[in-house]
Amino acid sequence: MRSPAEMARACADAMLREDKATHGLGIALDDVGAGTARMSMTVRPDMVNGHGICHGGFIFTLADSTFAFACNAYGDRAVAHHNEITFVRPGRLGETLTATAEERVRAGRSGIYDVRVTGADGGVVAEMRGHSRLAGGRFFAED
Repeated sequence: MRSPAEMARACADAMLREDKATHGLGIALDDVGAGTARMSMTVRPDMVNGHGICHGGFIFTLADSTFAFACNAYGDRAVAHHNEITFVRPGRLGETLTATAEERVRAGRSGIYDVRVTGADGGVVAEMRGHSRLAGGRFFAED
């Protein structure tokens, strides 16, 4: 039987092997635990919009990926049911953004997670609330 930390890491490793979007955007998994995750992404020139700032879709993707790793840390496969994001300030070209997800509640097939995206200065770039739903199936048959 795996510890919660071991299970979270094993699930994250399984997800990362197949996650082309996360790899393609250069998003790094910095930490993962039971119901938590931290990921980072550096804003590249191809992520900047017509205003010269990071396109909100990339910030959302960073937050959503971090949410996904947090809610898939228990061995059960989970997907996003609903997400809502509020942008506080722009991300800037060359800036490394960090998203931190924390589980608020997990009951039955549902979970609620808060994700904070911060900039290089530690200031808040965005706040996202994600609602997860178990999709059926487990990552590992033996667990």
